[in-house]
Order: sequence, then structure tokens, then C-alpha cells
Amino acid sequence: MADETLLVALLGGLHLLGLGFGALLLLPLMRDERIVRSAHPGEEEDDGDGGNDRLGPAPPRGPRPGGIPLPDAVPARVRLREDARLADLLPGRERRREHAPLPSRTPAGR
Repeated sequence: MADETLLVALLGGLHLLGLGFGALLLLPLMRDERIVRSAHPGEEEDDGDGGNDRLGPAPPRGPRPGGIPLPDAVPARVRLREDARLADLLPGRERRREHAPLPSRTPAGR
């Protein structure tokens, strides 16, 4: 009977300890700290800073700075504006060379 009583006491204490830690974690949420807004006298509650839903100024449409393309710029191999198929415009892949057949092996011990 003493072992069962000790087990119940330990489990009950463990649950009480868990409830205590849970309450300790929730304590900052329960504190009553009201934030007082410092409003100027005579103003409405809404201060009119609602923001703006319009986009900013458009970027300039002139030529970009920088001039001619870089000297290491390489043109594309294929122009996609032509009517031909892309597969017809690209060169075929090089085939791998065939390897010489491996010599036949004879089992050791014969």
C-alpha cells in the first residue's frame, strides 16, 4: 500500500508542478498594462496617418545608363523569333565513340 501511495503522491506533485509552471508562463499575459496614447488636446482619435494605397513615381523611361553591351557578351545560338522548330535549329549532339570489347575472361582453376 505504501508504494501505491508514494506513486500517487509523486504523480500528483508532478501535475501540480506543471500547473505552477503553466501559470508562471501565463502571468505576463494576465498583467494589466494599458498603453496610454498621448493625443494632443483638440484632435480627433484618428490622426489621419492612414497611409497611401497608390504606387510611387514611375521609373524613368529613357535609355538605361551604361551604353553598349559588355565586350564579353555572346549572342544566343538560336533566334526564337524564326518559324523553324527549336530542335531543327540546334546542332545535334556528338556521339560517344565506341569502346573496344573487353577480353573474355576464363575462370581460374580450370
